Amino acid sequence: MPAFRIAPAVATAFPDTLIALVTATGLRGREPWPHTAAAVEELEQELADGAWHPADETDPRIEAWHTAYRSFGTNPRRIRPSVDALGRRLAKKGGLPRINPAVDSYNAVSVRHGLPAGAFDLDHVTGAVDIRHADGTESFTPLGEPDIIEHPKPGEVIYADTTGVLTRHWNHRDAHRTRVTEDSTHVAFVLETLHAGRDGALLKIAADELQDLLAPHADQTTVSYLGPAHLQAGD
Repeated sequence: MPAFRIAPAVATAFPDTLIALVTATGLRGREPWPHTAAAVEELEQELADGAWHPADETDPRIEAWHTAYRSFGTNPRRIRPSVDALGRRLAKKGGLPRINPAVDSYNAVSVRHGLPAGAFDLDHVTGAVDIRHADGTESFTPLGEPDIIEHPKPGEVIYADTTGVLTRHWNHRDAHRTRVTEDSTHVAFVLETLHAGRDGALLKIAADELQDLLAPHADQTTVSYLGPAHLQAGD
């Protein structure tokens, strides 16, 4: 697995950050994933029954990301953190999108716990992955738009490898190159909080839940953590 690293400047700016890195190898995305299907359906039923609602921007977990986005010059009501956008879509439509089992798994865990999540097909990652501030020269091709090239603003927090940007605005949108499909077999999933002191235990519960959904459909799964005290995970 490539190394995932938090740049010291990001760790200094966001000192209570904690990121769970859930890695799956030998993933089998074309077989039935009944536990994932059940998890998504349970969320939707709880929402329909009024027993549960996704976190919105008044929730401290989401508000923290809005504050972070503003700190690096992104308007979070125009360009929303992933979990905020996903929760709003669920609340409006009553259902989550069905993409593929691996993506559906992290979407369900993300919205259940109010924590941003994403994933990268590691077979399309080059070199180490750094969570760092952009310098403005990097290139990004948005998921689903393979002919578009964007350039993050200087100071924007990004995930980037040696080829280009993997996510913009920290966790707003993933890149097309490293998208997870039914044929992805080596995948790194991330779950994130900016307030480990408050939500670190919740993050670990969410990471365990995601690992439980992945494990029946993978040869191996592992969980590791990144934060200011542990700036690197992986090789």
